[in-house]
Amino acid sequence: MTSTARTRNGTEGVKLMLLVSLTLASFLPASVPARGFTSGRADFSIEIAGVASPYDVIGAYVLPGELLEIAVVDGGDAEYRLDVPGGRTSRGAGANWTWKAPDEPGLYPLRVTAGASGGSVLVNAFVMVPSQRVTDGRLNGYRIGSYPSEPYRGLEIYLPPRGFVEVTAENKQARVSPHFTLGQFLCKQDGGYPKYVVLRPRLLLKLEILVEELNEQGHVCETLSVMSGYRTPYYNEAIGNVTYSQHLYGGAADVFVDERPCDGVMDDLNGDGSVDRDDAGIVCGVVEGMCGDPWYDDYEGGLGAYEKNAVHGPFVHVDVRGFRARW
Repeated sequence: MTSTARTRNGTEGVKLMLLVSLTLASFLPASVPARGFTSGRADFSIEIAGVASPYDVIGAYVLPGELLEIAVVDGGDAEYRLDVPGGRTSRGAGANWTWKAPDEPGLYPLRVTAGASGGSVLVNAFVMVPSQRVTDGRLNGYRIGSYPSEPYRGLEIYLPPRGFVEVTAENKQARVSPHFTLGQFLCKQDGGYPKYVVLRPRLLLKLEILVEELNEQGHVCETLSVMSGYRTPYYNEAIGNVTYSQHLYGGAADVFVDERPCDGVMDDLNGDGSVDRDDAGIVCGVVEGMCGDPWYDDYEGGLGAYEKNAVHGPFVHVDVRGFRARW
């Protein structure tokens, strides 16, 4: 297992350590900015289905009856337990568990707790509705549309989703990471509940790293405003976007910082008195600063800064397509 530590300007020490092998991402503690931003890092990291997270809450996405592998990594010698819905405790080998998803789609909170310290990680496990239940481009009346029959360049990341997370008025505020909720990534198309969404865990991790970095660089950012997250193929076609947009696969988000003031548009991040593409460029610069290091390979993707227009303010596109793209 190999690891790579990233430092800033060669003097600030280790910012984070990601275990590149087996797609692990085990982070070292980071400094907390003076204004009190909380990163949401846990005392230990957990790996879920081959993707590791250092945070105290993370979403997981499984099909009915599917086995979900959960393991503690970078956890030392502490004793751990997994608490599952119904007040039961699941026992595994060491700090490793296999949880069988119920047959009924929905949200099932799982919690991994360290016995000695009491620190814990909440795994919000969403049992998805299988994609086979989409009929004539609709799922329970919600317009999905049709995915391309062949993946772009034959890449796995462009395969149609195996299932869809059902979003209701009750679960839309569920956390999928410390600073993001399920409802932030809903498609903007019309329609009542239930709605459906697709999310890739690595996108959430990349956005969390971006939020941390923005705060480290002095920008107030408790979350990123998601102007566009998941898009159904139906909606994507209606707005004239490209066929293989990563938004269709839950791997992209159009985001901006909206804190000072919270007014629905990008903040004046560079302090020049104007909100424009240069402020989007600040966010892009933070992402570019993470590129090139081996730990970042699993988060590589597209990046683009957009100017404001009559409909929206400036924003930044971020995705995890697996290869570099810039515009």
